[in-house]
Amino acid sequence: MRAARPHQGLAGRLTVAGDKSISHRALMFGALAVGRTDITGLLEGEDVLRTAAAMRALGATVERLGEGAWQVSGRGVGGLVEPEDVLDMGNSGTAARLICGLLAGHPVFAVLTGDASLRKRPMRRVTDPLAASGARFSSRAGGRLPLAVQGAAEPMPLDYTLPMASAQVKSAVLLAGLCARGVTRVVEPEATRDHTENMLRHFGATVRVAEDGPRRVIELEGQPELVAAPVAVPGDPSSAAFPLVAALIVPGSALTVEHVGLNPLRTGLFTTLREMGAELTVENERVEGGEPVGDLTARFGALRAVDVPAARVPSMVDEYPILAVAAACATGTSRFRGLAELRVKESDRVAATAALLAANGIKVEIEGDDMLVHGCAGNPPGGGNVVTHMDHRIAMSALILGLATEQPVSVDDSSFIDTSFPGFAALVNRVAGGEVLRRLNGAPVA
Repeated sequence: MRAARPHQGLAGRLTVAGDKSISHRALMFGALAVGRTDITGLLEGEDVLRTAAAMRALGATVERLGEGAWQVSGRGVGGLVEPEDVLDMGNSGTAARLICGLLAGHPVFAVLTGDASLRKRPMRRVTDPLAASGARFSSRAGGRLPLAVQGAAEPMPLDYTLPMASAQVKSAVLLAGLCARGVTRVVEPEATRDHTENMLRHFGATVRVAEDGPRRVIELEGQPELVAAPVAVPGDPSSAAFPLVAALIVPGSALTVEHVGLNPLRTGLFTTLREMGAELTVENERVEGGEPVGDLTARFGALRAVDVPAARVPSMVDEYPILAVAAACATGTSRFRGLAELRVKESDRVAATAALLAANGIKVEIEGDDMLVHGCAGNPPGGGNVVTHMDHRIAMSALILGLATEQPVSVDDSSFIDTSFPGFAALVNRVAGGEVLRRLNGAPVA
């Protein structure tokens, strides 16, 4: 796919697909609850559909009622059954790691696999702590998929201190703790997205959270009876980031994304963009399903370089590639600190983001776990062909960059974008008022 500068600014009002993190969890907690859980706004990308299929394989009834509307009839905590076949997680690291937590607490055997990208990603940071519950794991070298899991017959509660902040590891440990007698305790070095804690409470579990300096201590009372509860999934802030940054870097743009999740542990990008001088405003703030939401408007304007502290990584871990695009159009040199967590995402996102920028004439440096982006104070040169490594965020970031560069930007593969953002290309073309994103083979953009 190739992206070129539009003839006019981006304009209009739009919504983005439901929050992927919340969508995964809504299906999983629905499967663990007693009764029928009604879900609206569910993201229907490939990653989430893999979770839906896995919950069916584990014995829950999962039905699609209409666009974004789903119903899950759960089996209760401890009630999941052994799947008859391998669970294929596709490209979803979130699904794979969280389901490891689910399986660890159930006395069942299962095998997880995924696509070529997911099979390269390490799982030991999840399986090592989960093994202390009594579950057993066998995998390829380096803890990579395919992964065989034998859940514990009588799972032990865990007391685990995360060596680095990770919402996925925290969530996997808490999910395993649901089936254990006693209190499961997780200590994270700094706060990460808390959708799991919010949803545990929403379904009736007892969860206590205490601040200990920068650390957070989460305690879960084991073996609760989770009761079905409706879930309204807000728009994914990680998906909203792409059209919003596009509006900030394309002259003449004014674009509103409605019903975006504004959980304070997910809005680090929006804070950072405002530090860069971005005109980014919020209207119609409200709370839905236990999560804050609002309508975000971005308007084009000059951006300046920013120094992003490492402490902000957990609140914007998925947004660094698109932030790098904004920094490439800014004045001055931006530094992103402490990016070790990005090296174990869908790709090594530090290296992949640096290569994305360098391929398009933007000077970038990597110093340890820091990245320095030398802004072009306007339109970068462009003209590059970006290797995406099957990483949807790298692909989308490169295409958004192409809306602001002097020469078009192309990506080697865009087929997997729908795993997290169905209809991305069509949406960009609509707000741009023309076909700025085109497939290189001439096929129409869906």
